[in-house]
Amino acid sequence: MKTRKIMILISTMIGALSMNSCVSIPKGATAVSPFDTEKYLGTWYEIARMDFRFERNLNNTTATYSVNADGSIKVYNRGYNYTTKKWSDVTGKAKFVDNPTVARLKVSFFGPFYSGYNVIALDKDYKYALVAGNNLSYLWILCREKTIPDNVKQDYLKIAEKLGFNTSALIWVQHDK
Repeated sequence: MKTRKIMILISTMIGALSMNSCVSIPKGATAVSPFDTEKYLGTWYEIARMDFRFERNLNNTTATYSVNADGSIKVYNRGYNYTTKKWSDVTGKAKFVDNPTVARLKVSFFGPFYSGYNVIALDKDYKYALVAGNNLSYLWILCREKTIPDNVKQDYLKIAEKLGFNTSALIWVQHDK
């Protein structure tokens, strides 16, 4: 009887962790495939994002991706907090959800908790990316440079709107540092 209670407790804990460790993709969205990890590595400038607490008040935000010794992806995010006048950074890791040729990853900055990182649009030269999180509350437009051509911006906004994202809520990031 005691063993059964312990097993139920362990099962409940695992269930709770998996619910907090959501790595889904928004309904109707499809991750880019084929995906070339090597071409995606390097620094990306954040052009726009949905606001959320870990990036609140940040401008000049970048994400730099490299490969860790264990084969996972090192994620280094950096930004300038314009209210505190200080740079902020965080390092995490990402792993592919299934196949590394499909741009569906799970990323963690805080221990065993992962969130979805889904590249849903990407140009052939890997210069512009549209990234969705787990749901319609997380969206990023990324570019290899500090600005993005208007036609690419409009194309990515149309894709996001078609999926149900509220693009009027996007924060357009300044790169002035």
